[in-house]
Order: sequence, then C-alpha cells, then structure tokens
Amino acid sequence: MRMRWLLAMLAALGSWPAAAQTSAPLPDGPLFMAYYESWTELPVPIASATRLANLPGYIDVVAISFVRPDLTYDGRSLQGTGLQVPFDSAVLAQAIAKAKTRNPRLKVLLAVGGSSYSAGWSAFAAAPLAQLVNTLGADGVDLDFEPADPQCRPQMIGGASSVVCATDGKWAEFITKTRAVLPRPALLTLPAWSVGAYGQKGFEHEQPSGRYTGSMLWLQRLPEARELDLIAIMAYDAGPSFDPGRALAAYQAIAPTRVLLGVEVPPDANGGATYSVERMKKYAAQQAGQKQGGIMLYSLTRGAPGGDSSVLPDAAMCAYALCSALGRTGCEEPLP
Repeated sequence: MRMRWLLAMLAALGSWPAAAQTSAPLPDGPLFMAYYESWTELPVPIASATRLANLPGYIDVVAISFVRPDLTYDGRSLQGTGLQVPFDSAVLAQAIAKAKTRNPRLKVLLAVGGSSYSAGWSAFAAAPLAQLVNTLGADGVDLDFEPADPQCRPQMIGGASSVVCATDGKWAEFITKTRAVLPRPALLTLPAWSVGAYGQKGFEHEQPSGRYTGSMLWLQRLPEARELDLIAIMAYDAGPSFDPGRALAAYQAIAPTRVLLGVEVPPDANGGATYSVERMKKYAAQQAGQKQGGIMLYSLTRGAPGGDSSVLPDAAMCAYALCSALGRTGCEEPLP
C-alpha cells in the first residue's frame, strides 16, 4: 500500500507545474501574516474584482482557509477541496497571481484543516494537496491540525519534566508527507495552540491549564519540526487568565523556526474581545524590531465589511492598527 501511494505521488508530481518550487524564502521579519476566509469571497466573474486579488500591500503572508485534509482535486473544480470561493480553480489561480503582482513580496499559503475539517486527518491526502498548491500558484501549506483531544500526559524526558501527547506522531506524519510532495523552497507553516508550549521548566505552572497544555512541545524534540518555516501562535480564545506574552516566550524557547504572535478580530470564542485595538498595537509594537518575529491576524475578512465597529473593532481597524504598530507604510490602504 505504501509503495503504491509513493509511485502514484511521484507520477503525479512529474506532471504538475512547479510554481511552489520556485518560491523565494520568507523575508526577514517582522512579518504580517493574515488568514483569508474563502467563504467570504465575493461572487464576481473576474479575478481582478475578487477580495483576494486586492489585498493591501502591507500583508506579507496570507493563508487561504480552509482545505480539507482528505481533499480530492481534479485539476479544475474546487468542489472536493473544501475551499468555498464561488468560482473554479482557474479564477482562484488568477486572483492569486494578481495579488502577487500587486505585492511581489506576498506569500500565499493554503490552510489545511481548521476546526471545520478536523475529522479528515485520518485520510490526509498529500498528493492532491500538492497538486492544488501548484495549480493555484500558491507558495506552500499551513497545517492547521486541531485534534479534539491530543491526549497529553506529563513525562520525564532527559531528567526533566515535560509533556508527551498521542498526537506527536501525527504531526510528524503530516509534516513528512507534505514535505515529500512539497520540498523546500515551498513553505510549510502551522498555527500553534495558545497553551501548547506550556508544561515544562520555566512554564510548568502557567495558566490556563487544560488538555492542550504541552501539546506542541514536540517542536523541540522531533526532527520533523525543522521542516517548518514559520509557527503562528493562536494566542486567543483561551480565557481571561491567558497571557499572550508568556505564550510567545514559551514558544520562542522551543521552536526551531520563527514564531509569530497571533491575534483575533473579535468576538472571541467566549463572545467577547480578547484583544482591544490598543492591546493589538501593544503586541505588534513589541514585534516591530524582531527580525524573526511578527504578527498573525485571524482574519482579514472576519467582521468586515458591514460590522458594527462602534461595539467591537472590525478587521479593517485591526489590520490598520497592526500595520501602523509594525512601522509599515501604506496602512491607510483599505481592506477589499
């Protein structure tokens, strides 16, 4: 079975264009990464009129969400991929190309999984995923594996207390399969759980504590982690006791690659606002001088346009605040 999968994968790769293979690496930070929710795209007939094609120039990395882990793809229709744009892959490829023409430093990722497609990882389909990346002219993949319960437990490793989880091997599997079909310079990134780096020396008593505590500590142990180009902390939806600054420090202590602090356009999972605009600006300003740092925003399309920004800030307000705090120019450019 494994040999048949490998032969099929190699045969398919030989017939695909190498768009992702020619991508330049990520520039030095601070980076501004953002998610773009495909289901919010405009039902327009031409690529140049899409929201994606008209992203502001201060965005460095955009992750198009979400692709099914168990996707099917015939080279044209997006029906089996999980992406929910109201057009086919030819128009989406044109929109990506136009976005990159407007902003040559822009990197475009396909975000796989998320909470909507959490059940599909048992049939992770790396070969059609690579075909989709290459056909669309994207730069790589964002592995958003969100297990319902990572089944973590404390364990002594090298004489020190740490955390081991049942999903550690799954992460290694998904990274290995993805890199087999999308080797560097294609990008491979992942969003990391808020408390995933807690649970060992220096951070063993951090709050809040729960089933995801320590779920990302494999980043310092497994060699597959070195295949990652970027980690973005989902530093939100964790409750009032959560300190994003401590989470960032914990990840920086274990990550083999650059780490971005992720913020969220409200409302959060509890119906409130984890981040005010001022709090977003504070964390972005702290990242402004970090060559290997930056900010991730979830998402560019959440709460905008048409939201009541007098109650909660919308995506446009959040993006402007983050751009300004990072010291960028052109922050007045509106979100499409």
